[in-house]
Amino acid sequence: MNYAGIDVGHKTLDVVVRKKGKSLKCKSINNTVAGHAELIRYLRKHSVARVGLEATGYYHLDIAMELDNASDIDIMIINPRSSKHFANALMSKIKNDAIDAEILAKFVERMDFVTWRSPDHEVFALRACGRRLVSLTKERTKAKNQLHAFSLTKRTPTFIIEDIALTIEQLDRQIDTMVSYALEIIKQSDQLAKRYRRLISIKGVADKTAIKLLGELGVLESNMSAKQWVSHAGLFPREFQSGTSVNKRTSIGKVGNKYIREALYMGALSAAKHDPNIRGFYQHLIHDNGLIKIQATCAVMRKLLVAMHTMLKTDKPFNGQLFYTLENSPV
Repeated sequence: MNYAGIDVGHKTLDVVVRKKGKSLKCKSINNTVAGHAELIRYLRKHSVARVGLEATGYYHLDIAMELDNASDIDIMIINPRSSKHFANALMSKIKNDAIDAEILAKFVERMDFVTWRSPDHEVFALRACGRRLVSLTKERTKAKNQLHAFSLTKRTPTFIIEDIALTIEQLDRQIDTMVSYALEIIKQSDQLAKRYRRLISIKGVADKTAIKLLGELGVLESNMSAKQWVSHAGLFPREFQSGTSVNKRTSIGKVGNKYIREALYMGALSAAKHDPNIRGFYQHLIHDNGLIKIQATCAVMRKLLVAMHTMLKTDKPFNGQLFYTLENSPV
């Protein structure tokens, strides 16, 4: 069996094929529609059966779906963190596109292969809506901060205040419109509609959070475990401590899917206010376990994600008593 690794860039696809334990010379192909067809012809020419590429935001999806449509080629989406550890194990000291592609090819050749299957196009459309919501929300927050700053002094011209206020109003309308589009996509898919109802059964998880999570979780492999979801999201606190001189503030790790973390963070904060069981768990972590707030919030996010995995797998609504028994919560 022959293998290939593809380093996906904005403009090019760097491909390395492995035959009988040896790597062929790296081939660079344009990352275009015509280039995708050329890539498949090249892989078939060398009888490649398994291909590996990293998850790289938007750029890898089109080529991944094209390869998934090729019935004679299996594709694996590799977590960048896993490929980095693999490269370290190989003691690779040189990093460029050709080397990265070869490392991915070796990863596919030596590690357990997990076949990726493309979800329905509605899921990708919903994910795009969720990511656009993130962008619009950040723009609105920035505009609100500007409005606050300019409003602190009477010397700011009135037209500046009015202009920023107009921007905020426009962003509010765009956000509402995007939510409406996303909800319509969900309504047209029985599976998405069913999953949506399960997620909003959690107090504190409203439309925007559910939309973001449905899109991001929907593109993951269906056989992933709850533990793999947690790993994919990068939900673990980081501590910086070295002797007595270095003792930085604990923060949530930046490895993994930032969109899942962002959605869960807002959902966890809201759920800890509105759901008594989740609030009890959050307070238990702080009062009984001595965690600081960011650590407790991260733990709630992680447990919520595990609960969501079970809810979506079993098609059951959220059960607060299974999340945390209130009898054990602090008074």
